Amino acid sequence: MEFATPLIPARLIRRYKRFLADVTLPDGREVVAHCPNPGAMMGLADAGMKIWLEPNEDPKKKLKYGWRLVDHENGHFTGIDTSVPNKALKAALTEYTVAGLPPYDLVRPEVKYADNSRIDFLLSGQGADTYVEVKSVTLMRKAGLAEFPDSVTARGAKHLDALSQMVREGHRAVMLYLVQRTDCAALKLAADIDASYSHAFDAARKTGVQVLVFDCAIDPGGVTLRRALPFLEA
Repeated sequence: MEFATPLIPARLIRRYKRFLADVTLPDGREVVAHCPNPGAMMGLADAGMKIWLEPNEDPKKKLKYGWRLVDHENGHFTGIDTSVPNKALKAALTEYTVAGLPPYDLVRPEVKYADNSRIDFLLSGQGADTYVEVKSVTLMRKAGLAEFPDSVTARGAKHLDALSQMVREGHRAVMLYLVQRTDCAALKLAADIDASYSHAFDAARKTGVQVLVFDCAIDPGGVTLRRALPFLEA
């Protein structure tokens, strides 16, 4: 998945109200950028961090810059836009390059299912339908170890319950975590942050929900699904 507009570097002044960030552009101007991440963003929103912005000329958008990446300035990047994993996964699904998924002919995004929810992707055409829910992972508290979630997510627990319902109805269901960091080699749940999500996850696994974890290749040009990562049990 390539960014629609070439990114430009900036320095973060502060993030506030969850969706806003004051930043300094290369020419010294201070502007407000949209922060497309409602999570805690621990370790990713410190003043002075180098970040990458996507400019836009859309007259319908009040903010002319969107925050896309954190540049750790050591060769590694973190993607902070929570909409990117779905775009990157869609590209990979279209090219049939996602290991671990059952065969499919048709990829449909945002399909209504369960209790009036929407599944990120419904794969169908060969055997049972496969329901795929996608989560963006950006938290790293221990070097090399990604964790999810970074804040309490009742919505995330609801998605796990819905996936379990699909399994009970005879379908396949997959919880796919996309680690938007280039510096992690495994994923575990952050049960200390959200115990309820951890319980919902365990229940979903017992029902038969499959878990897949992938990382990404990330740079200012775009984000691409890369390799499978291990999921570490508690």
